[in-house]
Amino acid sequence: MSTATSTRFKRDILQDDTTAEVTAILQDNLTNLIDLALLMKQAHWNVVGPNFRSVHLQLDEIIETVRNGSDEVAERIVTLGVTADGRVSTVAADSKLDDYPAGFVKTSETITRVADSLKHVIESLRSAIERLGELDAISEDLLIALSGDLEKHLWMVQAQEA
Repeated sequence: MSTATSTRFKRDILQDDTTAEVTAILQDNLTNLIDLALLMKQAHWNVVGPNFRSVHLQLDEIIETVRNGSDEVAERIVTLGVTADGRVSTVAADSKLDDYPAGFVKTSETITRVADSLKHVIESLRSAIERLGELDAISEDLLIALSGDLEKHLWMVQAQEA
């Protein structure tokens, strides 16, 4: 995980030690969310096979949710007085997601890979939600809302595996 740089606002929202813990949890999830958006775009560009168009368009919907969510998480980190780190080097070093293959990927494999990546991010968000419960209800609520949106996308993606 990257080292966070903090600023001293005149009016801190949380205690210093709580701020550090909350922003570290949020940063871990920010890294995964940025990587998920990139992974989804790679899948979007290179999916081939039956139902190509519907999967291609569905991936754009997921990307929009993930990008909006990552922006909200980053802005929450900054609201708490710590810099958010979305640099490529940080994402490459710290993301917990599996790499996405180069080249064209058939729709069935794309669906499986996307579902697996969504599930991994959701598990990370749910773990963070549990940890944030005692620390910061606002950050917890932010991740609850995002997790709910991603869980709906996961349902819609994995329903295509049946």
